[in-house]
Amino acid sequence: MRPNFLVSDRTAQYQTIGLILISMFCFAIVDALGKAVALDYPANEVTFFRMLFGIVPAVLVSLRGKSLIARVKNIDLRGQIMRALTLLGASGLFFAGLPYLPLSEAVAIVYSEAMFVVVLAPLLLGERLIPRNTVAACVGFLGVLLVVRPHGSLSTLIGPCLLLLSALCGALSMIQIRRLKVSDDSSVTVVFFTVVGTAVTGVSLLFAWRTPTLKNLLIMALLAMFATAGQLLFTVAVRRESAATLAPYTYTSIIWATLFGFFVWGEKLDFVPVLGIIAIVGSSIAVAIREEPPEGPAV
Repeated sequence: MRPNFLVSDRTAQYQTIGLILISMFCFAIVDALGKAVALDYPANEVTFFRMLFGIVPAVLVSLRGKSLIARVKNIDLRGQIMRALTLLGASGLFFAGLPYLPLSEAVAIVYSEAMFVVVLAPLLLGERLIPRNTVAACVGFLGVLLVVRPHGSLSTLIGPCLLLLSALCGALSMIQIRRLKVSDDSSVTVVFFTVVGTAVTGVSLLFAWRTPTLKNLLIMALLAMFATAGQLLFTVAVRRESAATLAPYTYTSIIWATLFGFFVWGEKLDFVPVLGIIAIVGSSIAVAIREEPPEGPAV
């Protein structure tokens, strides 16, 4: 009987890897669609429609199990608000930075959130700073410099700075997840984030708005659907397998971003930024294997 168990376990592992790979493909599509509309619309508007069109699927997913109202009443309200705002900041800043860099480089910079977690966790969570993680963070920072290649011109630094701020907000969101009550349901957390994000970005439309065409509105609706699907598949995968085991597969989204950037926008990568991307990915995987982060990059 033992060989059958081994085959069953291996099949389940392959299925989980398949789920994470599909979820990363969904996130890569979100990034590509985001770049397509971010060139013509303000980031807050893109984020608003990403949230708005994501409400219905998020609520539908959360209806499974106990009463949704009962679960909402018992959530850590303050913690959920902090988590929603930081993740919202990560999403908005990412869309704001997309027009300035090739898609693959933009995605790679956002993945540097792992090194921010290494630096901030001892300060905000009282965790011990592990030497191995310190080295990984330094390598990741070197990778960011190779990708950004600062030349002293302010215009060339706008995009990288926005994306680094996005990574910082993503790291704060990851840290905030660790602070939430264990009883807080993950599907309710997604609904809360989507509703709060819609409300906050809805108010921001008073300050920056451009009426979208029907075509671009459909693109943003599609963006929201892929983002929700990616989050759902990612959640299912990490519940079946440890985040550390799945971490190497999450970086396939950079490969997809490179392909989308090449075929859609004609973007090409030089040798130096490729080295930077490898350094960022390698250092992030090293941290993930040790730390087992609770979630992937924000979309």
